[in-house]
Amino acid sequence: MTSPSDRPDGDTPDSAVLVDESTDTRQAGSSGSTTEESAVEPSAVEADGVEGEAAPLEDRSHAGAVVVAGHPDPRLTGEEPVGRRTTLSLLVYSDDVDTRASVRLAIGRRVSADLPEVEWTECATAPALIAAVDGGGHDVLILDGEAVPAGGLGLCKQLKDEIFRCPPVLVLTGRPQDAWLATWSRADAAVPHPLDPGALAEAVAGLARRRVATR
Repeated sequence: MTSPSDRPDGDTPDSAVLVDESTDTRQAGSSGSTTEESAVEPSAVEADGVEGEAAPLEDRSHAGAVVVAGHPDPRLTGEEPVGRRTTLSLLVYSDDVDTRASVRLAIGRRVSADLPEVEWTECATAPALIAAVDGGGHDVLILDGEAVPAGGLGLCKQLKDEIFRCPPVLVLTGRPQDAWLATWSRADAAVPHPLDPGALAEAVAGLARRRVATR
């Protein structure tokens, strides 16, 4: 029988297991066996919106930033939270379809260069408005004070009283002299009819910046 000291250097018996001291191991029960755990970095990520389709491999050549499909993704580099919305959600309420269209036309696809693109929600009735606001996710509400049968001024006050952390509200008043009604309704801003596109866009942009900063 050959003793351990008689074996040539470098020979290891078949029953021996070499374990790197840096490997993370843990005892499994009382049997004395060990389970080796190792982190395996995935070679590909699933393509957005396409189930089962592999996206291009990650490229870490841009100063350590993770790049997918050739473009740095701020959600992967940690520069932007994963759950952060990339659109500005605006809601417009009016029973008049022309008024809703005028508001959307004045705002356009982007109310300001420093703000995200706009995503619209339109409501023509008070129940639809209350349900939409109660569901959350809106950045600015634009309510027509001249809407019938439920005017935007009264609905604004109701939302401010009942909705926790209600989004900022801009009301469209019938005339400039109705500004005191906007104050009573607790609106954050007011723009009178007939609508001035520039004034409306400026007012919405101011409320949107304040809202986006607190997301």
